[in-house]
Amino acid sequence: MTIRYTKDHEWIRIEGAVAVVGISDYAQSQLGDIVFVDLPEPGKKVDAGDEVAVVESVKAASEVYAPVGGEVVETNPAIVEDPSLVNQSPMEDGWFVKLKISDPDALDSLMDQAAYDAYLQTL
Repeated sequence: MTIRYTKDHEWIRIEGAVAVVGISDYAQSQLGDIVFVDLPEPGKKVDAGDEVAVVESVKAASEVYAPVGGEVVETNPAIVEDPSLVNQSPMEDGWFVKLKISDPDALDSLMDQAAYDAYLQTL
């Protein structure tokens, strides 16, 4: 299973023809208790770096950006109903959107786990 990361702490995981997007464990821990999530409508087209969701925590509001360009094909209603899922399971149950990627080669520009871990050491 291929997982890539951005410097904004989003992760993207390829599952067949779609890519699942969420925020890293580091990101959720920095945000604190997440109390609200706003997700886009399926069908929304995004470019890499576009806002794809908003999370609000007890500390701050923060945008979630698309790691790559594509079309939103599904959103996660569970995190709208229970935003704490993002804190409890950021890499599994706490995903935000599923994208149909417009350019699979764009994944090559993102960090793998080792590079992301090294990046976190610099923060």
